[in-house]
Amino acid sequence: MDLNIYQEEARATDRVPATSANTDSHSFIVPLLGLAGEAGGLLSEYKKFLRDGPAHQMFKERVREELGDILWYLANVATKFDLDLNSVAAENLRKIKDRWDVPTGDSPVLFGRGYSFDAGFPAAERFPRQMEVELKLAMKADKEVIQLLVDGVQCGDDLTDNAYTPDGYGFHDVIHFANIAVLGWSPVLRKLLGCKRKSDPKKDEVEDGGRAGAIEEGLAAVVFAYARHHQFFDGVSMVDYELLKSLRTAAQHLEVRVCSLADWQNAITQGYAVWRPIAHARGGKFKVDLDARTVTLMS
Repeated sequence: MDLNIYQEEARATDRVPATSANTDSHSFIVPLLGLAGEAGGLLSEYKKFLRDGPAHQMFKERVREELGDILWYLANVATKFDLDLNSVAAENLRKIKDRWDVPTGDSPVLFGRGYSFDAGFPAAERFPRQMEVELKLAMKADKEVIQLLVDGVQCGDDLTDNAYTPDGYGFHDVIHFANIAVLGWSPVLRKLLGCKRKSDPKKDEVEDGGRAGAIEEGLAAVVFAYARHHQFFDGVSMVDYELLKSLRTAAQHLEVRVCSLADWQNAITQGYAVWRPIAHARGGKFKVDLDARTVTLMS
C-alpha cells in the first residue's frame, strides 16, 4: 500500500483531529503518547518471547499488531505536522544510504574507485595518485620540529604541536592526506604540493583558496579535539553522526559537499589509524593511494 494512501485513510479514524475548534495541544500529544505506548507494547511482547520462548505462540502476530498500531500513530503525527509519509520515508532512506555508503541513483561519478575533483585539469594541477609521505623529527635552533616530506621532498614549513603540552597535533598532516585519499579533497595540501587549479581562476579562488584551506584546518582541529576524548579512534569504527553532519555542513559550499557521511567517517578512521603509531613513535612513513582510497602505514 502507498504510504500516503494509508495516511489519508488513517486520518479518517482520528478521534482527536486538529481543527479550528480544537487547537490545543491534545490533538498533538495524543498520537505522540500513542507512539511511546505502542513502542512499549512491542517491547513487552518481546519480553514475553524471551521469558516464554516457544510457549508464546502468538508472538509474530502480536508483533504484527503492535507494528500496525505504531504505523497508525506515526501517520497521525505526520498528519498533525503537515508532513506526508512518502516524503518522510524517502528522505530517511537518503539519510541512511548517505550514512552507510550505499550508492544511489544521484551518487557522484567517481574516478576509478575514488573522487577526482581535478580530473581534466593539466597534470601539474592534479593530485598525484600515489605518494610516499614521511613525517620526521629534526632539531632547529635547539627546538624539536616536524618536517613533512612527500616522495623525499620537503613540503611546507617545519611544524610543532603548537601546544603547552605535546599532544601529537604536529603530525596531523596525516589527516589531510587521508582527506585526499578518501574524499579527493584537501585545499591545504593543494597549496603545499603546488597543484592548485590556476587554469580555472574561480576554482583556484574558491576551492583552492585561503578560506577553503582555513575550513579544512578548522575541521581537522575539531576532529582532533573529539578524537582526544575517544582514544583517538583506537578500536572505534564509527564517528558520531552529529559531528559528521557538522563537518560536511561547514564545507557545504565546496566541491567536497558531494561526499557522503560514510566517506567523511572513512577518511577520519583511516587517518587516525595511521596517525596513532606515527604520533607514538614521533615520526614515520605512510603511503597514500587515491585509486584504492587508502592511507597505510609503512614499516
